[in-house]
Amino acid sequence: MATLLKIQTSLFQGDGQSSQLAERFARNWQARNPDGRVVTRDLAAEPTPHLDAQRFQAFITPPEERTVEQREMVKLSDSLVEEIAGADVLVLGVPMYNFSIPSTLRAYFDHIARAGITFRYTPEGPEGLLKNKKAYVFITRGGFYGEDHSQTALLRQFLGFIGIADVEFVHAEGMAVEDAREGSLAAARDRIAQLA
Repeated sequence: MATLLKIQTSLFQGDGQSSQLAERFARNWQARNPDGRVVTRDLAAEPTPHLDAQRFQAFITPPEERTVEQREMVKLSDSLVEEIAGADVLVLGVPMYNFSIPSTLRAYFDHIARAGITFRYTPEGPEGLLKNKKAYVFITRGGFYGEDHSQTALLRQFLGFIGIADVEFVHAEGMAVEDAREGSLAAARDRIAQLA
C-alpha cells in the first residue's frame, strides 16, 4: 500500500494557500490510489521543538548510552524519521516567510537530518539514505521572486541531502497582489491537474 506524507507549514493551518494546494494534490493522489494512505503532519498545529544543545547531544549519543531524558528527546525525532521513511510520496505546502521557509519546517528538518539514519558521510561527500521517493512542493509567496529563489534552492538542497532527488516544485506567487492572486492560484491548480 502506497503512502503519501503531506506536511503543511502555514501559520493558518488548513486555511493557508500552500496547505490548500497540498491538500488538493493529496486528494487527487488519493483518487488515483484508492488503496493508498494519506498521512498529514501540520507543523503549525504541532510544532517540532527547535534544536538545542541537549537535544542535539541526545541525537548523537549511542542509543545504549542515552539517559532516560535523552531517550525521551530522541523519541519524537525517531517517530518523524519513521514517518518520512515509510512514505512513498512527500507533499510539502510551504509559504514564504521573511524570504525563507517557516521556522517550524526548519525545526522539522533538524529532527529528520540524522547522520547514519537519513544521511551518511562518505569520502565522496554526503549520501542521502531516503531514496526512491517522489516529492511535490507547493510554494506560495506574497510577491514575485521566481523559481530560482533561495527558498526553492534550500528545499531542493535539503531534500537531496537526505536522498529525495526527484522533486517537483509548483509556485503560486503574488498572493498579496490583488490583480495577480487568483490567476496565480488558478495556474497552480492547473499544474496540479497536469501532475495528476
